[in-house]
Amino acid sequence: MKETFPVIDGAKKAAGEMLEPDVFVVTTGGIRIPAHSSILASASTVLENIIDQPRKHRSSDKTIPILGVPCEAVSVFVEFLYSAKCSEEQMQKYGIHLLALSHVYLVPQLKQRCTRGLGGRLTIENVVDVLQLARLCDAPDLYLKCMKLLSSNFKSVEQTEGWKFLQNHDPWLELEILQFIDEAELRKKRTRRHRLEQNLYLQLSEAMECLEHICSEGCTNVGPYDMEPKKKKLPCNKYSTCHGLQLLITHFATCKKRVNGGCLRCKRMWQLLRLHSSICDQSDVCKVPLCRQFKLKVLQEKKGEDPRWKLLVKKVVSAKTISSLSLPKRKREEEPKMNLNNHPGIRSFRL
Repeated sequence: MKETFPVIDGAKKAAGEMLEPDVFVVTTGGIRIPAHSSILASASTVLENIIDQPRKHRSSDKTIPILGVPCEAVSVFVEFLYSAKCSEEQMQKYGIHLLALSHVYLVPQLKQRCTRGLGGRLTIENVVDVLQLARLCDAPDLYLKCMKLLSSNFKSVEQTEGWKFLQNHDPWLELEILQFIDEAELRKKRTRRHRLEQNLYLQLSEAMECLEHICSEGCTNVGPYDMEPKKKKLPCNKYSTCHGLQLLITHFATCKKRVNGGCLRCKRMWQLLRLHSSICDQSDVCKVPLCRQFKLKVLQEKKGEDPRWKLLVKKVVSAKTISSLSLPKRKREEEPKMNLNNHPGIRSFRL
């Protein structure tokens, strides 16, 4: 005689004073779980279609077969249809089966619950099995979590039985995983390269600020022509960059090789002055040497700057903007005022 489950507690609470169960959910092994067709139909459109379809063989009992999963998992599934609740213990025991049932019978609320629950219980041992299920059940969030875990621990996953089974029975998924790992490595390399480039642009942006600061206000030993040589300025808050730039300026002012273009340090200084000129929008009042001359040279030659140089200027300006946005609001408001205090004239450095 086939065993019959009593009406589950969740069903009793949800059903209240409803009529007696009018349908049985039949599980593997012939287990029969009593339920109410109206509750099942309201929770799942698939179950609604099964309940409403005409039966070839009329009988006193309506039955809905749910086979291929443990009967306890089916019982938890039916209970969820009544109460919309699932305990952590139930999720831990039957999460994989509940995900499959939620996908087959279109119960999105349970599917989301299973996706979160399984995602939080991923291990090296079960990640391949959960990945296969997530792929079959169209659970992209869970699929991505599995891929990331697998990619980060690939050498360990390779030793599991799940991976060996996958290699023998699902070569397409194996290829998909390997492609994801390759793409992840490329993304990491691009990210590292991008960070290095951004650091370079930030350094150039800071050098431009220091150059304006030295030429308009002076810093320690180097300053504008109209500053008293005996008046020593204190180090600024970016003195590490400012000090290196002062040494470069001092060399540039005294080097004899730069006339013939034979000094690399002087070439670097020329590039910094040119970069400032490309960025500066106040060349008529700018105190940085050669700022206006560089702009006039570009106009006289009647040709645009090199595309690579334009890209460099754009990146440095962008880095400066990002850097300024990261400052507190009060400091952002103060910085433009410092730039507006420059006076007319193209002057030389005071050494």
